[in-house]
Amino acid sequence: MISCFSSSDTLPFQLITLATILLVVTLFILIKQKKLSKTAAAALNLPPGPKKLPIIGNIHQMPGDLPHRRLRDLAGKHGPDVMSLQLGELSYIVISTPEAAKLVMKTHDVAFASRPYLLVTDKLFYGRKGIGFAPYGDHWRQMRKLCTLELFSARRVQSFRRIREEAVANLVASLTAAAAGETSVDLTRMASTVTSAITTRAAFGKAQELTDAANFMVVVDNISDLLGGFRITDLYPSLTFLPALTGLKAKLEKMSKASDSVLDQIIDEHKSRRTRAATTKDDRHGSYKEDLVDVLLNLQEKQVDLGAPPITMEVVKAITLELFLAGIETSATTIEWTMSEMINNSRVLQMAQEEDMVIAESLRLHPPGPLLLPRENGNQKVELSSYEVPINTKVIVNVWAINRDPRYWKEAERFLPERFMDYSIDYKGTDFQFIPFGAGRRMCPGVSFGMAIVKLTLANLLFHFDWVLPAGQKSIDMTECFGMTLRKQYALHLIPVSYNRVPFE
Repeated sequence: MISCFSSSDTLPFQLITLATILLVVTLFILIKQKKLSKTAAAALNLPPGPKKLPIIGNIHQMPGDLPHRRLRDLAGKHGPDVMSLQLGELSYIVISTPEAAKLVMKTHDVAFASRPYLLVTDKLFYGRKGIGFAPYGDHWRQMRKLCTLELFSARRVQSFRRIREEAVANLVASLTAAAAGETSVDLTRMASTVTSAITTRAAFGKAQELTDAANFMVVVDNISDLLGGFRITDLYPSLTFLPALTGLKAKLEKMSKASDSVLDQIIDEHKSRRTRAATTKDDRHGSYKEDLVDVLLNLQEKQVDLGAPPITMEVVKAITLELFLAGIETSATTIEWTMSEMINNSRVLQMAQEEDMVIAESLRLHPPGPLLLPRENGNQKVELSSYEVPINTKVIVNVWAINRDPRYWKEAERFLPERFMDYSIDYKGTDFQFIPFGAGRRMCPGVSFGMAIVKLTLANLLFHFDWVLPAGQKSIDMTECFGMTLRKQYALHLIPVSYNRVPFE
C-alpha cells in the first residue's frame, strides 16, 4: 500500500478552521505564561536557525510532502551542521552532516538516547513497551538485549533461510509465468508481498491461520499510514483537547482495539499449538518449528532474567507489531528503489553480480527512513558543536542529507555503485557519512533480518530475468513519497524476460 503524507491525512478538513481559532486563543494565553522561560532560553547559545513566527514557530517553512529535502535546504542556509527549529511548542535541532551526527550518536549517544512522547505511539504500542519508541531506561535496555540475543541473532536469522528461499521461489515462479506471456508486472506490489510472506512466516509460523495473518497486515498498513508525517496534536502537546477535537483520539481507540484483537487471536493460536506440541510427539525437535512469537512467549512464560522488570504480554504484542512495521516496509522499499535505479542506469545491470555495492549505493541515495526516528535529550542540557541544546529538545537526524554530502561523496546525486569498490560496506553505523539505518544505541536492531531478505530477493530477480520497460516508457519516474518510509510515488511496472536458467537454490 502506497500513501504519501499530506495535511488532509492527519487533520480532518472540516475541523481545520475551528481547531485553528481555538489554537490561537489558547496559545496566546500560554505565551504570556511562558515569558520567563523564553527570556531564559534567549540567554542560551542556541544553534542557528530560520526566523520563527509567534505561535507556529517554523511550521510555515515546512511546506510540501518531502520534509527531508526541505530540511536540507534550510540547513544549507542556517546550519549546516546543527540547526534550530521550532515546530509549534516543540524545540528541535536538525542534524545534517556526518560530523554532527557523530556527536549525537556517538559522543553524546547516552544523552540523546531517549525518544520523545507521541500520543500515537503511546496508544498503539501499549505505552511504548516495544523497543523502537521506548524511552531510554531499564525497559529499553532489556528490549535491546532481547533483540540482540534472541530475535535477531545471527543464528536466528540463519534459521529462517528456508522460509526466505521458499517465498522467493514463489516470486520467481510468478515472474516466470508473466515472462512467458510477455506481460508487465507490478514489482512494487510483488516486493511487498514477498517481504510480507517472509516476515509473516518468521513471526507466526507456517501453521498460523491465513485469515489471522491477513487481518494483521490490514492493521499494520493502517498504523503505517498513521505514523507518517507531522501531526498538529504532536506539535502542541499542552493542548490536550486537540486529539478529541481532530478525531485522532477516536481513531486511535478504534485502531488499538482492532490491533489488540488480532494479536490476541495470533497469540492464542500459538499457545494452543504449544500445548499440543507439549502433549504429543509434535515437539520442538519434530515438526514443530519455533517462530519469533514463540521466542517471545518462551521468555514471557519462563520470565527469563534480562536484567530488568519481567516481560509482559503487552511487551510481546508491542514487539510483534514493531517487527512488522519496520521489517516489511524497509525491505520492500529497498528492493523497489534498487531495481528502479538499475533500470534507469542500464550499465549497472552489467555489474549486478556485485549486489552488495548496488544495494549499498541504493541505500545511500534512498535510505528507507530519510529522517531517523526523533531522539530527545530528556532532562539534561548538552553542549553540541559549541552550541547549547536545552533540555527536552527533539533531535532530527537527516540521514538522506548526510548520505548525499558532497564533501564525502563525489557526484553525490548520481547512482554509482562502483564508489563502494574500495569501501568496506557495513551497516553498523561506524562510518557516519553512510548511516542508512542509524548508529549508536538507537540503531535499528533488525538490520541483519531485513538485509537477508533484500539480498536474496534481488539476487534472484537479477539471476533469472532481464528487465525491460513497458512499451512507450523511456525511464522510471523516481518521484518520492514520504511516509513511515521513503517510497516511490508511483508503482514500479516492468516486464521480466526469462533467462531460462536452473532454478536458484
